[in-house]
Amino acid sequence: MNFKGTLLHIHIAQAASYEMEELAEAECVAGRGIVGDRYFLGNGTYSGRPDVREVTLIEQEALDALARNDPPLQEGPIVLAPVDHRRNLTVRGVPLNHLVGRRFRVGEVILRGGRLNFPCKYLEQLLDLPVYLPLYNRSGLNCGIERGGVIRPGDEIELLD
Repeated sequence: MNFKGTLLHIHIAQAASYEMEELAEAECVAGRGIVGDRYFLGNGTYSGRPDVREVTLIEQEALDALARNDPPLQEGPIVLAPVDHRRNLTVRGVPLNHLVGRRFRVGEVILRGGRLNFPCKYLEQLLDLPVYLPLYNRSGLNCGIERGGVIRPGDEIELLD
């Protein structure tokens, strides 16, 4: 499997339920997360869970499909802005479902794919949109940070192993 993807957006929230804030660059710390994010600070909704959630990613292609109502799982198109989906990184050209257990590079940072992220009813309530079913199996990937550094929108993403 080979791909060349791109980092489009970086978002963090200081605590669960807080509005997401877009960053022009982010410092990623190995074993911790993105500086300033709720999971870095240990106060994210799932911080107590054993799965690694240092950085979360979602594909722009999944958001584009939602906007096309493809597949037609709801009454009509749903447009989610990158600030709405509650994931840290919005990426394009990266097959996230195939990166479970794999190492990949985002700019100078090395991530390892953890478990797939599943949509939650909380997101539906927060957005007041029926996103649970259309995001099922394409809600992103939870990752651990193996090598930290600074990332910026426009950074290249590529598979390492």
